[in-house]
Amino acid sequence: MNNVNKTLYIPLYGKAYVSRKGIILHDKKAEDIWSAEGFELKGKSKSKWLAYYMGMRSAVFDNWAKRHINNSKDSVIIHIGCGMDSRIERVGAQHRHWYDVDFPDVIKERKRYFSESEYYHMIASDVRDESWINSLPSNKNAIILMEGVSMYFTFQELESLLKIICQHFNQANILMDCYTSFAAKASKYKNPINDVGVSVVYGLDEPDLLTQNTGLSFVTEHEMTPPALINQLKGVERTIFKLVFGGKISKKMYRLYEFMK
Repeated sequence: MNNVNKTLYIPLYGKAYVSRKGIILHDKKAEDIWSAEGFELKGKSKSKWLAYYMGMRSAVFDNWAKRHINNSKDSVIIHIGCGMDSRIERVGAQHRHWYDVDFPDVIKERKRYFSESEYYHMIASDVRDESWINSLPSNKNAIILMEGVSMYFTFQELESLLKIICQHFNQANILMDCYTSFAAKASKYKNPINDVGVSVVYGLDEPDLLTQNTGLSFVTEHEMTPPALINQLKGVERTIFKLVFGGKISKKMYRLYEFMK
């Protein structure tokens, strides 16, 4: 895999870590894959604080997905940049039409642990190649999750991706996390993704910029580290995480935006 693809091991480790501790989210699949892969993380990328953050981010995405899936029985679900994530199992959507999308190298690896079915499909593609969307049914409503991927796209690439999504679907609900511009600049010098060889990322400070040419409307900003999840940590770890990684500190680096068509 190239270096960007290797970043998938960071959230995989985080989900396996919190799942083993019995907090934030239950993900036996992540535990099993992490144990089998034996990928060596180093430095900040294997920090317990980052693991807590990755677990919380995934739990927030899970909860958002569950709400929209339950409220929209005929929508297809699309996870762009799925990596080795087992969200379809965590949210109990095995009998909904679900498409996991990632680079060919990632999907090849993913197929060692996941099998396609009547409802579940994997699409091997760089989503900057617009042809990938032709694999999806058109004139449908879509629930789209973009977790940990926007920062690898330039603004123009991200705008183009969202535009083709809007053109393809009747209605779309999208949840997407983004680095801030400050975080993108700082990432060149200090970011866990540096430990797997990635140094160039991009930030977005104004979500309304993505509504001007895409057909999307900005809905709201979500909390990446909600108190209910932070409070699952114990003692001094909860205090440190709240002070150093939660709330305003988190928002200086990382934002979570919801859009819809």
